[in-house]
Amino acid sequence: MTSAGTPRFAGKVAVVTGGSRGIGAAVAARLAGEGAAVAIGYRSGREAADELVAELKTQGAEVIAMRADVADPDETEALIEYAVAEFGQLDILASCAGIEHFDALENVTPADFDRVYTVNTRGQFFAAQHAAARLRAGGRIVLTSSVSASRAIFAHTLYASSKAAVESMVLNLAPELGARGITINAIAPGGTATDMAAEHAASYQHPKLAGKIPMTEWLTTHGALGRLADPAEIAAGYAFLASGDASYMTGRTLQLDGGHF
Repeated sequence: MTSAGTPRFAGKVAVVTGGSRGIGAAVAARLAGEGAAVAIGYRSGREAADELVAELKTQGAEVIAMRADVADPDETEALIEYAVAEFGQLDILASCAGIEHFDALENVTPADFDRVYTVNTRGQFFAAQHAAARLRAGGRIVLTSSVSASRAIFAHTLYASSKAAVESMVLNLAPELGARGITINAIAPGGTATDMAAEHAASYQHPKLAGKIPMTEWLTTHGALGRLADPAEIAAGYAFLASGDASYMTGRTLQLDGGHF
């Protein structure tokens, strides 16, 4: 809410890619809950997207969903155009779609490389491009990196480098977009309680420890808060960067990692 009690994103329109589950769903819910009209993009989670739309509509939100695989820039453009056609404008892009990858250097194939970079890097670049074409002065672009981009983890080079490229992307696009009054930043989440984390969390441990220390215990010795983040806690970071409170922040990556050490 603003000081006058008006929802912070009232009158704003947001597109959220990867918005059917995990962090993306939490971001869509947060923005809609604060008054934004939200267009949710998803690749395969149609049922989850429809359920989220229905839930948010019961709360009075304006929400739509559309299948849009960020691996295909044309589908991302179509999602953005759909949002503009339905709601009349675009003010915020929250680019949350991404895929995980763990494997040793000798096992990574060109197909692996292309798949990870196509979604995590290329997909976000063209999402920013298509959003920028529609954003007005005061627009906000929030991409998704990872704390892995600045942390050494066994067998994680492909994923981590795809996210490091995103941080360079926002740094270098900032002056270009800033000339138009648009900010671009990224969120670098740490461990978050999503289905992706449930599938891959153990891989973040050193190979000599994997399977020997329960994840709950490992978290207490590697993070100041000693737990995974709730997706809603990460979504709060996206909401901050999408808001007027972050009007003087651009080209930066905000780490939300629970005080990893």
